[in-house]
Amino acid sequence: MATDKRQEIQLARDLIEGKPEAFDRFVEVFRSKVFQYALMMCGHREDAEEVAQDTLFKVFENFDQLRDPERVRPWVFRIARNACYMKRRKSVFAPTQELSLEDFLPHSEGDGSRKLEIADWSALPDDQVLRAELRDVIHQAIQELPEMYRAAIMLRDVEELTTEETAQVLDVSQEVVKTRLHRARLAVRAKLDEYLRRRQSGVAKG
Repeated sequence: MATDKRQEIQLARDLIEGKPEAFDRFVEVFRSKVFQYALMMCGHREDAEEVAQDTLFKVFENFDQLRDPERVRPWVFRIARNACYMKRRKSVFAPTQELSLEDFLPHSEGDGSRKLEIADWSALPDDQVLRAELRDVIHQAIQELPEMYRAAIMLRDVEELTTEETAQVLDVSQEVVKTRLHRARLAVRAKLDEYLRRRQSGVAKG
């Protein structure tokens, strides 16, 4: 991660200095990152491709506005976030309504508290198929989250922005980011635990 960040910062400096081939190398580094973010936020490949293209176009159109090369990653994702919002407003794929986060969290106990029973992961076989399945489950769980929580977990846990950088991208306070991230992680963990319990049950029956 540290190497990636240093590379991004150097590319930003190269672009600011007008060095040859900096544009192509910048696209090579950031296109997949922006596309993955857009795919998770928009939910459809067609929209994500357009968002990635629009984002990179706006990045180069407005690169003179980047005051600090060390902030290039949050700056790019702020542009991507705005491009996603614009695309979702007019996309034919945009959902008519989003589920509440409550639909993803564990059910309330009688006293109103919430309890998440964690499955015993050690009982599961450690193989590539399982790891691939778990990645798919996590990917799907994140994609199903309401947008505000999905954005927080994507920026912090997937793109590895700091809490401060995530707050700047989302135009919220750091405390809001921490709250959304905590709830998003809990919701994803609940979905993952549900999957593991089903799998364990299937293994036991088999």
